[in-house]
Formats: sequence, C-alpha cells, structure tokens
Amino acid sequence: MEYNNASAKNGVADENQNMCINCKHNGLCREVSRESADADKLSHIEKAYTTVLSELGEDVEREGLLRTPLRAAKAMQFLTKGYKETTQDILNDAIFDENHEEMVIVKDIDLFSLCEHHLVPFFGKAHIAYLPNKKVVGLSKLARIVEIYSRRLQVQERLTKQIASAISEALEPAGVAVVIEAVHMCMVMRGVQKMNASTVTSVMLGSFNDNAVTRKEFLALTMQK
Repeated sequence: MEYNNASAKNGVADENQNMCINCKHNGLCREVSRESADADKLSHIEKAYTTVLSELGEDVEREGLLRTPLRAAKAMQFLTKGYKETTQDILNDAIFDENHEEMVIVKDIDLFSLCEHHLVPFFGKAHIAYLPNKKVVGLSKLARIVEIYSRRLQVQERLTKQIASAISEALEPAGVAVVIEAVHMCMVMRGVQKMNASTVTSVMLGSFNDNAVTRKEFLALTMQK
C-alpha cells in the first residue's frame, strides 16, 4: 500500500511538473521561481548581517539598526550584481561590421568594486583601447563590460585581465589594451593607511603587446590629462 501511495504521489507530482513545463506561462513560472530564489538569498544575507552586528557588540533591536541588516543585504546584492550578467547579454546586438582599423579609445570610465580580501571598496578609472578588425562595438558597451566585471568580488589584476579578454573574445580585434588606476580602501582605511597610494594595472593583447609604437601611442593618449 505504501508503494502504491508513493507511486500515486509521484504520478501527481510528475503530472504537475509536466503541466508547468508545457504551460503557455512557462516563462512566467521561471520568473516567479527566480524571484522566490532571490528573496530567499536576500533573507539569508540579512540574517548574516544581523549576526555580524550582534557579534560586534551592537544592539540590533535599537532604532537605528532595525532595518540595517536588510539595507546592507540589498546593497551587497547591488554591489555584486555582475555575477548575474554576461558580456553576451549586452553585446549581441551592439557589434557592427565596419571598415575601420584605427585605434578606438574610451578613457576615464568610472569603476567601483569590492576587494575580495577584505570586502571593502576600491575605485578608480579604466581606460580601454582596441584596434578593430572589421568589427566595432557601441562605445557605451565598453563601459558596460567594465561594470559587469567590477560588480563582483575582485582583485584589480584579475579585473583588468577579464575586461581585456572579454573584449578580445567578442570582437576578435587586432589588439586590446586596458589600464586601470584605482585607490584601495583596504590600504587607506586599514593596514598601512596610505592616503595617497594608488594602484595601476595593465593588460596588452595582440598589437598592443607586440608593437611598441602602438603601445606607446595608447599610453600617451590615455595618460595625458
């Protein structure tokens, strides 16, 4: 009897699952499921922040902190929203055939990220250049690529390489160059506490790596104020 009941239950569950998969609102079902999962994640992060505040000696029931765990959880989700985005999502309709082979530079792209070692911010500017190989991309999309990868837990060296690699894979250009200048609050607020220290990283691919003249032109155009 138990076996038959289990079979019957499984049959109903399978039928319901098939109905959901085949229903005309399947996209809506997935969206509702995704929203439910996001709500669960937000709740878990909120509880974690409550624990952190308590362990620091704070009274999480006092008026000023009543909603702080929730606000902090939402802020952390926003600051790491790059995990939910891909370059394919933003570039599919923004790459165009164009007979242009001269250097394209977008400089002074603001970026904000979180150091994965201490979960404190680092921020600065990214400078990007590429040498088109019969393909160009909408200029704002370069800034979007910076946003995708900077809105993750990062180290500056990896961030620089990820941006360059993403552009290279999407456009297959003759060369890509990325330079990032950033200030790390883990150096300013804690540790050595050096207020004026900044970090510069670069990645040169293709012609920017192989051709010293091309590299020098990029650096001269980028670093001039």
